[in-house]
Amino acid sequence: MLHLVGETIDKHRVQHGVETGRLVQIMRGIYVAAEDDADAMLFDHALRIAAYLYPNTYLCGSSAERLAPTPDRRLFLSGRRNARTRLRELEILQTRAPDAPETETVQITDPMGDLRVRRSTLRFRYLESFRRRSEAGAAMPLDVQVDIAARLVEAAGGQQEAIIACWRLGEANGWRTEAARAEQLIATPLREAPPPRATLHVGWHGEKTGSLSHDGSAWQWEPVATEGATPVRTGPPGRLPPFIESLLPEGWLERVLRPKSEQERISGKRYMSNIVVSGDENDLQALPADVLEGRLEEFANEGAFVGGYAGPAPSFDETLEDRMAGLYASATMPRLSGVQVKAPMNLSHDGMLRPARDQRAFTHILKPSPGAGFEELPLVEAACLAAAQACGFETAAHAIVTMPGDLPDALLVERFDIRQGRNDRRKIAMEDMASVRGVAPSEKYEGSIEQVARALRGVSSDAQADIAVLLGRAVFAWLIADGDFHLKNMAVLRVAAESGQNFSSVRFAPTYDAVTTRAFPGLEQDDLALSLAGKRNRLLSGDFIRAGATMGIDAHQVRDSIESLCACLSAHLDGLEPACGRVGRALGIWRQRIESVRD
Repeated sequence: MLHLVGETIDKHRVQHGVETGRLVQIMRGIYVAAEDDADAMLFDHALRIAAYLYPNTYLCGSSAERLAPTPDRRLFLSGRRNARTRLRELEILQTRAPDAPETETVQITDPMGDLRVRRSTLRFRYLESFRRRSEAGAAMPLDVQVDIAARLVEAAGGQQEAIIACWRLGEANGWRTEAARAEQLIATPLREAPPPRATLHVGWHGEKTGSLSHDGSAWQWEPVATEGATPVRTGPPGRLPPFIESLLPEGWLERVLRPKSEQERISGKRYMSNIVVSGDENDLQALPADVLEGRLEEFANEGAFVGGYAGPAPSFDETLEDRMAGLYASATMPRLSGVQVKAPMNLSHDGMLRPARDQRAFTHILKPSPGAGFEELPLVEAACLAAAQACGFETAAHAIVTMPGDLPDALLVERFDIRQGRNDRRKIAMEDMASVRGVAPSEKYEGSIEQVARALRGVSSDAQADIAVLLGRAVFAWLIADGDFHLKNMAVLRVAAESGQNFSSVRFAPTYDAVTTRAFPGLEQDDLALSLAGKRNRLLSGDFIRAGATMGIDAHQVRDSIESLCACLSAHLDGLEPACGRVGRALGIWRQRIESVRD
């Protein structure tokens, strides 16, 4: 059952319900019964929730036509400002209303009873559907536009009368371009459709979730109607869905692949989280599923990998980087995001580590030394991950790999976004916070921890716990001088049952890609990647308390968290022998940061 504070329940009963575990908070003022399917509840009551949160708005675009969210769970509103609100899988998008909108009031019925809502009129939502760069407009299918045009002609008594009515409404709102496009569809019969564009089929765990096409200037995403959960949601018109965008190569791999166009950015077929993108729909099931085989814990001793290595190695005429780049010549070699040199690997049941090519599952990531002053980066990252684990954070399993040919050691990381074995039937997807917030990967250093918390609250199935972990991770990033704790180095894990209609769990992901950036040349003054309490440097305990207040965390809880993290990190440092000079420098920075925060 859905509960709206002030309408269906008072705040005292809500507090009691949360304390006794009977209610789950979705966001401030909105709660559901703990035994209910929260995502289904939000979808069924989407219009009531929108009216509760935004009483001065009206339904627009396809939502006004459908009187419901779109199949991919977007609800479009118009109001006084632009806004985007995520409530688990439901996304409410509000666009700034024009000067003279034309609306009407309709009565709907949802599981809680009757409700009166405002929506744009038929001719006004017809004009809305032609707005460029509008998600509400782009969500209106062509066949629905044609149907609305026919209804307008019938209601107006003729084509010319319908065109005049559209122009009057368009002029009143400054929508000349929209009125011209609306007139063209009414006055010009549809011709034979142009030849279809090349289509890329997108699948998740072997099931098609949608298709991508590019017309030379913009992307088009067509989701597939499905009863199951899907991690891919529609993004801004003309752009790739944020989740797909977050998977694409960047940094070193992008330079290796050298895409000549926007279309060539999707040069592979296999991506993280069991996503397959291919022009051949048969590949969605034919390419291997990524499932853990050999466990790193079984082939590691005191942080060192003790299995067999059959991965890329230098030869007399090629460097390790050349050999790694050569792996990506095959389109079936999994693609990775991130700026570092990386190789997708498979750890088999017998402990052999090989490239994840052909029909091998992609289970582990090999991160060798990038050189150029960063030779000891894998050792520093391993030290940071070990410290995170000592501080109580769930952390990606990892081990140091001795590389052939007298090369510097590499770091091997076990994937946590895939099934843990053949008997595991869950569907798992990892979505970084750039994708969750709907921003481009290039904007990963923009924003604040508080903004991440706001986005996390909208998607997490246990928001209060996850936001506390987020703040703890921010404190930890400051303590170890991690200047790369940006939007792509934090994520949520979405988990659905094999036949689940929704994600049963959406939680903050384990720690990964943590590194003391200040230990390396040229980065000695590196600040936090995202601001906290308006600052990126010289943070004190008071700054974390202020940020905690914004994030809804009690000051006592923040102080306890800071003290606990400092104590755990100090205990971890006692007697710890640095593996190399850079690690020793990192440990010295940690000690200084612990003292500065405690002061």
